[in-house]
Amino acid sequence: MSERIDEPRAHITDGVFFTMPPVLSRGRHELSRDEVLAVHRERLMIAATELLASDGYRGVGVREITARARISRSAFYETFDDKDACVFAAYDRFIEVLLGRLTAVIASSSTATATVNSLLEAYLSTLQLDLVAARAFHVEFESLGAAARACRRAGTTRLAALIRDAQLAISDTPPAPLSDHIGGVYAVRDLVSDALDQSVAPELLSLLPVMSLWTTRLLTLHR
Repeated sequence: MSERIDEPRAHITDGVFFTMPPVLSRGRHELSRDEVLAVHRERLMIAATELLASDGYRGVGVREITARARISRSAFYETFDDKDACVFAAYDRFIEVLLGRLTAVIASSSTATATVNSLLEAYLSTLQLDLVAARAFHVEFESLGAAARACRRAGTTRLAALIRDAQLAISDTPPAPLSDHIGGVYAVRDLVSDALDQSVAPELLSLLPVMSLWTTRLLTLHR
């Protein structure tokens, strides 16, 4: 039986996918309206992510998000149209951070095999740093339905294209087609999702040896 995150533990790790801003006082402050909205946006995305991870989509409502973020309902609707918009914005941040982390390791890899291994390690390491965000968007996100699945496909394709283009840039041998890379990303994602679904504190890097073996065969031995 899968373990669930207990409420006291369902907090993102500050500074990985999100950075927790301070609660704004109700009195006067020196922030502009745009700065206030940015603070509210970050706090609301964090709250939605934590609720999604701990309670699933049914536990995510505007009332619950605003209570956790300590922001008024009127401030919420100044920032997002509805709860789904908030969750999707948080997912977009999740993907952008992953892409940024993976892009950062590409320059240090000199061979196609090293590139695949470095990207896998960076992916797993980043998720390990914030298991709450990882659980929210690897396990619970798809319960939002067709729109969430479409976002997942788009994110998967972007990750796969990044890996393929990285190999293309450093190898004289044509890389595997994008469809192979997409399949590899899906397989990696499902293994991670299973690990997150089975434990509140999985050791995601323990998946690296077997992932490295078959992804290297799939993506670098193509002719």
